[in-house]
Amino acid sequence: MKRESLATVHASRFTFYESFAVPEKMSSVMKPAMEIFLRVRDYDLSATLDSGQAFRWQPDNGSWTGVIGRRQVRLTRIRDGIRAETARPVANWQWLRDYLQTDVDLDAVLKTFPDDAPMRDAVAACRELRVLRQDPWECLASFILSSTKQIVQIRQIVALLCERFGEPVSLSSPKGGEGRGEEADYFETQIPSPPPSPGFGATSQPSPRLGGTREENGLCFAFPTPQRIAAASEADLRSCKMGFRAPHLLAAARRVADGKLDLERLRHLTLAEARGELMKLRGVGGKIADCVLLFACGFDCAFPVDVWVERALRELYFPRRRVSAKRLQHFAATHFGPHAGYAQQYLFHYMRTKVKRAGSS
Repeated sequence: MKRESLATVHASRFTFYESFAVPEKMSSVMKPAMEIFLRVRDYDLSATLDSGQAFRWQPDNGSWTGVIGRRQVRLTRIRDGIRAETARPVANWQWLRDYLQTDVDLDAVLKTFPDDAPMRDAVAACRELRVLRQDPWECLASFILSSTKQIVQIRQIVALLCERFGEPVSLSSPKGGEGRGEEADYFETQIPSPPPSPGFGATSQPSPRLGGTREENGLCFAFPTPQRIAAASEADLRSCKMGFRAPHLLAAARRVADGKLDLERLRHLTLAEARGELMKLRGVGGKIADCVLLFACGFDCAFPVDVWVERALRELYFPRRRVSAKRLQHFAATHFGPHAGYAQQYLFHYMRTKVKRAGSS
């Protein structure tokens, strides 16, 4: 790589070129940074984070703030990519690209969709919608809590669960040092940046009550581990307003904590096998299982069918016809191709936004 490429990297303090390579011997002088620019085309950040896949993202003055693992993150969609900020310096950002799936060739995915009017309309309504890749435990627990709840309610329950049972996350850069913790095992070619924008990570110590909404307060905490949930009582969990879902979450946490369910192993099974393993859990049916497989385990062919997707299938594909649930299930499994899960997410988002627009007109 020619040396003048380094000047190109310095041209913008937010710019990170993933194609730029630095010789191995130079890696020792590169320091972790607290922000990065991920170059990506065709990425609707708001639609992706607000489309019912994940429940820990809050709008933040034109950006989105959330927690991924033990890191509080603020994401901002800017020209040609996404700007990400963390409270502590990060040496390797692969975890974020994996989570956001920025390396996915969206054009290639969309070309696998069926060429029919409903699908074309759904894509046209939000062509840059992406599917996230989340932590399997957090995804499983969140969707167990989603049963019969609307998205805003799920967010409130998840935030309260994190606030009461999650470990605090760092909201400010440590004094001295470079914040080289678990991230320091890897080297990422990047240019260290100034501290995050004012207002992000301004609190020196995490507090269980920051004077914000429950959802905002919940962003001061990591998602609780299965071991932490397994050690709680059902009454403790019910205090998080999850009602009848409490014993379901507790049972799942205990199975994961004691090793009876290995969530990482699911990635190596067939779709049917992985779905079957998840459906052994109390309170986990086909829809929740498919959500976990799609949003956390990499099964792009998984096709969760909730009330919105069922409505989309009936209204868009079978108007004025009475179709059995079994017929819909077969149609969903065979019509949408190898990336059926992406197609499902477009239909889901399309129906929700279509109804919202109709209600406001």
